[in-house]
Amino acid sequence: MNPLASWITLLLGVFYVCVGLVVAPSLAEAAADREKLLTEPGVYGTFATFRLNDSWMKQDQATRISQLTLFKGVVEQHREKIAIDLYLLRGMSGHADLMFRVHAAELRDTQQFLVDLQGNAFGKYLTGTGLMHGVTKKANYVPGFPDQLKADLKVASDPWPKPYAIVIPVRKSADWWALDQEKRAVMMREHTEATLPYLKTIKRKLYHSSGLDDLDFITYFETSKLEDFHSLILSLEQVREFQYTPRFGHPTLMGTVKSLDELIEAFAQ
Repeated sequence: MNPLASWITLLLGVFYVCVGLVVAPSLAEAAADREKLLTEPGVYGTFATFRLNDSWMKQDQATRISQLTLFKGVVEQHREKIAIDLYLLRGMSGHADLMFRVHAAELRDTQQFLVDLQGNAFGKYLTGTGLMHGVTKKANYVPGFPDQLKADLKVASDPWPKPYAIVIPVRKSADWWALDQEKRAVMMREHTEATLPYLKTIKRKLYHSSGLDDLDFITYFETSKLEDFHSLILSLEQVREFQYTPRFGHPTLMGTVKSLDELIEAFAQ
């Protein structure tokens, strides 16, 4: 552990002891809640992006670390109810410096976290640049796919860490929704078949946003091979379903997956 990380860890320990702050459930409880929120349908997913104000770096390092310590307390406290993932976008995306992906059984719990975040000493240096909401649902088209295609979809992704995350908002045209279910199902089968070569290196998750946001879907990906992701997108642009997609990205967000301590260390420099 480098000296800065050791200093941050020491300050965090002193802070929690001095104020008697209990901010996290047991590891077993936290893991069980997170697994449920990340896998079950009917869970709200929120993507919130922020830019760190220039005035942040004008403070001395000790002050920044103190404020980041309070920020950690806010995140850990809310992790008792919601699953919070963090991403460093700085240096990889021009839209923001950091991103939160939040899963919650109740959207108001996510709202309270974001309110508390921006009311925090560190949060006062954050400017929101984007906010997208969706909900997870059971697959609409997969039940009607051939058995072999269903079996192919069950191929697990490679177990190695996937450091890159990409978020692409999607809006479908009115013509798409005017098609009958059978025609959409045929084109979604073509869409799905185009993804098969990339299942082992790219993890993906879909959120439905119609009525919750000014778009129809949020697509989330993780990969360790950006060249495979590039090829995946090129393949999807060739299927018939893509012609019904007037919005694909705008913005496209890309960053690296970070633990809370890794993100704190990055902004404490």
